[in-house]
Amino acid sequence: MSVFLALGAGALIGVLGALSGKFDSPIFHITGLVFSGGWSWACLAFLVGYTRRSKIESAVLASSALGIGVVVYYLLKWLSPVAPIGMSADGMEVEGVSSGMLAWGIAALLFGAPMGLFGNLARISGIGGLAFRLLVPLIAFVETSARLKAEADSAGRFVEVTWGTIRVLAVLAALALVGHVVWEWVRSARKRESRA
Repeated sequence: MSVFLALGAGALIGVLGALSGKFDSPIFHITGLVFSGGWSWACLAFLVGYTRRSKIESAVLASSALGIGVVVYYLLKWLSPVAPIGMSADGMEVEGVSSGMLAWGIAALLFGAPMGLFGNLARISGIGGLAFRLLVPLIAFVETSARLKAEADSAGRFVEVTWGTIRVLAVLAALALVGHVVWEWVRSARKRESRA
């Protein structure tokens, strides 16, 4: 993955998170739920780190991609605000956008670097990198579980189904990752036996 592609992916996640809620369609609603969740942003930083050879470059590029995503997200929110129910879009303050951009920008820089590093460490083959590879499914499962517990009653059935589906997919991804490591281990053990 080139540097420009990684930074472009950061901008794309910002666009998807900001604009998905502006269209009244189930597809856009699901897209908004997915790309406004923290796990998808963590996944982006992880994948950017996974594609880099250098650990330092993984950390720096991952946090930079997330930082660009945050800036794009809040700029689009500011340029085309969607007011909460019962409020006018004219009443939305620039201060709210800038404070959100600052807070989440700092979070992107602080959490993006370790996620990029973990993505780089996930390249370690076998069981050595398994814990790092399981990190994104774990984050997705924990975040959506917390949201289901705290927000499901007020969020509606559609949101509950989306978060539940993400949880199931996270568990399946984790099982597939563990299964792959076990399969590789069994296959290498058979190769060793056949040589002996």
